[in-house]
Amino acid sequence: MVNFGKKLVANQVEEWKRYYINYKLMKKRVRQYAQQVEAGTKDRRQVLKEFSRMLDDQIEQFVLFLLEQQGLLARRIEILGEQRAVLSEPPDIRQISELREAYRAIGQELLKLLKFLDLNATGIRKILKKFDKRFGFRFTDYYLTSRANHPYSQLQQVFKHVGIGAVVGALSRNLADLQDRQGSYLSIYDQPSVALKDPIIDQIEASVDKLTRSTSFLQFLGQHALIVHEDIPSSAEDQADADKYHFMSLLLNLVNTFLYMVNTYIIVPTADDYSMNLGAAATVCGVIIGAMAVAQIFSSVYFSAWSNKSYFSPLVFSTILLLVGNTLYALAYDLQSISVLLIGRLLCGLGSARAVNRRYISDCVPAKIRMQASAAFVSASALGMACGPALAGLLQTKFKIYFLTFNQDTLPGWVMSLAWLIYLFWLWISFKEPTRVTVDSHLPQDANAGHVENDLENGLEKPLLLSSEEKRDEDAEQEYDESEEASQDSRQPATSLASAYRLLTPSVKVQLLIYFMLKYAMEILLSESSVITTYYFGWTTSKVALFLAVLGITVLPVNAVVGTYITNMFEDRQILLASQIMVGFGIILSFHVLGSYTVPQYVSAALITFVSAEVLEGVNLSLLSQVMSSRLARGTYNGGLLSTEAGTLARVVADGTITLAGYLGEGRLLNITLIPSLLICIFSIIATILTFPALY
Repeated sequence: MVNFGKKLVANQVEEWKRYYINYKLMKKRVRQYAQQVEAGTKDRRQVLKEFSRMLDDQIEQFVLFLLEQQGLLARRIEILGEQRAVLSEPPDIRQISELREAYRAIGQELLKLLKFLDLNATGIRKILKKFDKRFGFRFTDYYLTSRANHPYSQLQQVFKHVGIGAVVGALSRNLADLQDRQGSYLSIYDQPSVALKDPIIDQIEASVDKLTRSTSFLQFLGQHALIVHEDIPSSAEDQADADKYHFMSLLLNLVNTFLYMVNTYIIVPTADDYSMNLGAAATVCGVIIGAMAVAQIFSSVYFSAWSNKSYFSPLVFSTILLLVGNTLYALAYDLQSISVLLIGRLLCGLGSARAVNRRYISDCVPAKIRMQASAAFVSASALGMACGPALAGLLQTKFKIYFLTFNQDTLPGWVMSLAWLIYLFWLWISFKEPTRVTVDSHLPQDANAGHVENDLENGLEKPLLLSSEEKRDEDAEQEYDESEEASQDSRQPATSLASAYRLLTPSVKVQLLIYFMLKYAMEILLSESSVITTYYFGWTTSKVALFLAVLGITVLPVNAVVGTYITNMFEDRQILLASQIMVGFGIILSFHVLGSYTVPQYVSAALITFVSAEVLEGVNLSLLSQVMSSRLARGTYNGGLLSTEAGTLARVVADGTITLAGYLGEGRLLNITLIPSLLICIFSIIATILTFPALY
C-alpha cells in the first residue's frame, strides 16, 4: 500500500506544485519535535506553539490559492453568463453546444481544484493524527476547535466549502438552463427533481461529498452504536457500498433493534408478579429478566460470525427464536411452570440479532450515510427501551379464551409473538441479501516487477553519495514510511476474543470497565424497580410502567443536549469523569439509611443515576469509537461485539445480584444491591483518574 507522502507527490498538479502542503517537511518536524521533547531541549508548550504556527502557514498557503482559483472560475462563469444572455431566439444549437462545452471545461477545472483541496485536507488530517500518536496528546481537538470557530478562520474554507458550493450551484443552474432553452423555462431552484443534471455535475457532487466526509472530525450520536468507522473510502469503495445498499433492508434491521429492546423491557414492570403467580419469590424477577441477557452473551458471538456469510438467514433464525420464546413465556402461566418461562426467556436472548444489525450498518450502508444510520440504531434502541414499559402499562386487563389466560403477565408474551410474526412476514418478502465482493489483496506479479523497475530507475537517478545529514533524514523517513505501511498492512480483523483483547490499550480497557459499571447500575435500578416500589410505596404495575417509560424517554433528549452543547464546552474525558461522579452520587442518594423511604428520594435518585448513566454511556462510546483499533472495525470479533459482551455481562451479574439478595428479604434488597454498584463505580472513577492523561 502506497503511503500518503508518495501519493501526494504522484497526484499533484505540476503547475500548482508549490501550493500543496509540505507533508514531508511536517512529518520531519513531528519526528524532530518528539526527539527534542524526549531530550528535554524543548518543552511541550513550545512545541505546540511552533507546530501550530507551521500548520497555520501551510493552511494559509493553499487556502489563499484556493480562493484565487475560485475567483478565476467565477469570472469565467460570469463571462459565459453574459454570452448566454445574448443568445438569439430561437437559440442556435451550435451556440448552445459551444457554451455547454465551455461550462463543462470549467467543471473539469473545478474537479481538479476539488482534488487539490482533498489532498491538502487529507494531509492536514493525517499529520494531526501522527502528532497525536507521537505525543499522546489530543492536539487535533484543540487545533480544530480554536481555528474552526474563529471568525476569520481559514479552516472554514476546508470544512464548509462555501465558495465551491456557490460555483457548483452556478454551473448546475446554467447547464440546466442551456439544456432547457427550447420549450418552457425550468429552473433547478423551482423543480430540482425534474431538471436533468449534466454528468459533470454528478462527478463534482460526488467529489464534494467525499471531501465533506474526509473533513468531518467530530460526530456524536452515531458513535454511540460503537460501529467503528474506518478511514474515508475511495470512490470505488463508495460505489461498492452503494451497490450493496438497500433502504428496506436497513429499515428492517432498525425495526429488529427496536422490537428487541421492547421485548427486553416489556416484562420488567410485571416480572415480580409473574414469578409470584408461578409460586416463586418476587425477587426471582432478577433471574427472569437476566435469563435473556445470559443467552445474549453467546448469541452475540455466533450471530456475529454468521453475519460474515449472510444477513438474511440469521435475521430469520433470530425472529423464529423470538417468536417461539415469547409464546413459551406466555404459555408458562397456564402450564404453571417457571421452567417453561425461563426457557422462553433464554430463547429470546438466543434470538438477539443486535450484532447482525451493527454489522449490516458497518458493512452494507454507504459511508456518506453511515453516521445517520448509526444514529438511527441508537434512537431505535432508546425508543424501544421507553416503549417496552409503556406498552406493559397498557396491557392491564384479564380474560380467557378456551384454556389460555390473557392478563398483565401473559399479554407481553402474546403481543411480542404477534409483533415478531408480522416482522417475519415483512422480512421474508422485503429483505435483500447484499452482494459480497471478495477483494484480492495480492498484486499481480508484473505489477510488482513494475514497482521494482521504477525503484531501480529512481535509484540510478540519485547521487551516489549523500551527506551524512541527508542520509540520516532519508533513513528516518524510510523507517517512518515503512512503519506506516506496516500498520496499514496489519489491519486484518481480530480472529478470536483473545486476539481482540490483545488489541485493547489500557485506556480502552478502562472505558469498557466504565461501560460495565453504568450498565450494572442501570440494570439494578430498572430490574428491581417493581419490587422496590411495591414494597416501599405500594405502586401498581401501571405506575411502575409509567415511571420506567419516563426514564426511557429521557434518553434521546439527554443525548441531544450532550451532543449539541456539552461536548463543545468540555473535553470528552472531563465529561466522562464528571458523569461517573454523578452516577455515584445518585447511587448514594438511593440508599435507605434513616427514617421512612420516600417517593421523592427514590425518584430523584433514580433520575440522577439514570440520566448521568445515559450521559456517561454516550460520551464513553463516542470516545471508545475514536480510540479503538481499526482492526476491530470489521470481522466477527469487532468493537461492537466487545461492548455488547461487556454490557450484557453487567446485566447478567446485576440480575443475579438481585435474585441472591432477595434471599435476605425484600426489606434489605435495596441497600444490598446498591453496595456493589457503589463499589464498582468508585473503582471505575479511580481507574479513570489513573488513566486520565491517556483518555483522548
